Amino acid sequence: MIILPAIDIKDGQCVRLVQGDFTTAHKVAEDPVSTAEGFAAQGSQWIHMVDLDGAKSAKPMNTDIFTAVKEKSGLRMELGGGIRDMKTIAYYLEHGIDRVILGSIALKNPALIKEAVEAYGNRIAVGIDAKKGMVATEGWLDTSDVSYLDLAKTMEQSGVKCIIFTDISRDGTLTGPNLEQLDALNRAVDCDIIASGGIKELSDIRALMELGLYGAICGKSLYQGTLDLKEAIETAGEHRC
Repeated sequence: MIILPAIDIKDGQCVRLVQGDFTTAHKVAEDPVSTAEGFAAQGSQWIHMVDLDGAKSAKPMNTDIFTAVKEKSGLRMELGGGIRDMKTIAYYLEHGIDRVILGSIALKNPALIKEAVEAYGNRIAVGIDAKKGMVATEGWLDTSDVSYLDLAKTMEQSGVKCIIFTDISRDGTLTGPNLEQLDALNRAVDCDIIASGGIKELSDIRALMELGLYGAICGKSLYQGTLDLKEAIETAGEHRC
């Protein structure tokens, strides 16, 4: 299983939110480039980054930061937030981003997902964020009447190979991942599943490994010191990249 340390960007700064609430944003690190370099020094191969401003405004807002982190850290990067069209997808992939994450648009314009997958294959991932099992969109500000499992199955039919799943109620809370929903998702589709939200400590990493997941995103746990990144990477084995 791969471990993906997370850096979320809002107003040009590294922040974390609680349950997707923008009013809870608080700065967790001084500089995204040096933070990413620190993750690399601890053995990371990947980094997960989110353009929070982009997610809220439905357009990319911090592109220079992401390309700088990619260039200077040497890490493989997956990036989401505000990516709503083929032009933006192409821009990021042509500027070194390894995998783009399409979120809200997966529900609102599934045809774009299919077009993107046909053009870029496994460099396209879909982020499914849910509240009580129902898909949330637009920076988690809106909740739909679509089940996360139904959307995942639709995305698999469109050719998507990687899904990042977040239970919003767990995000930024350090209360542990939603193992039940993650297990149901992993059984429902053949896509690689990356878990996000709630991871606190090494026991959570082991629990996710037991489910046979592809990856785990760790954010607040790293910044608050409840999880040691190097130890998590060593435990997970990083055998699927």
